[in-house]
Amino acid sequence: MSDTTARARRDEWIAAGIFDALSEEALFGFDKVIGLDLSEVAVDGSLQKSPCGGEGTGKNPTDRAKLGWKWSILTERNGIPIGWAIDGANRNDSVMLEPTLDNAATRGLLSDIETIWLDRGYDSEVTRERLAARFLDDAIIAKKRKKGEAKVKNPQPMGMRWPVERTNAWFAAYGQLRRNTDRKTVHRLAQLTLAVTFMLTAKLIDYRNRWSRIPAPIG
Repeated sequence: MSDTTARARRDEWIAAGIFDALSEEALFGFDKVIGLDLSEVAVDGSLQKSPCGGEGTGKNPTDRAKLGWKWSILTERNGIPIGWAIDGANRNDSVMLEPTLDNAATRGLLSDIETIWLDRGYDSEVTRERLAARFLDDAIIAKKRKKGEAKVKNPQPMGMRWPVERTNAWFAAYGQLRRNTDRKTVHRLAQLTLAVTFMLTAKLIDYRNRWSRIPAPIG
């Protein structure tokens, strides 16, 4: 298959909703077989390179203003993505919070969330208003350090934010996500959605093989 044909098939699958359907089926299967733990969730963004530019990219403030993109994901207690959104690298995390939560809401998952953890990038009244509008009242947000304020010796612990940090690292291991060459937002979103599907499928395979890893008794 030529690269032109492969791109044409990709666009056909995006238009038909194939990537979304795959991720939904994988997430439904995971919830049915293993179960989502929504007692504590976390949300965070991750900046990545996008050297070819195009729509949905922006200047990366952590990479000498080179063009990049950002994904924002909401994960359950064990790091399984339940909502995601993408934008340019110059987009603030707090701005991306709303579409990320709304993406999870399309799956009917927000009502079961008990506690949500966010880092200091979300510490604002706007964030609290957005959470309250979605009845997410139990939010633990790390506090911003005020200008001129001394660094706290014992800052607020990371708590349950580490699962989303780990999931971000897993996604960044995919080369096409870490250094994306697509020039359209729909193509980047399809890439991220496919990565979600791969993660969930791998988790289900590991779960299926869980008994085969138990060593045989000695003697």
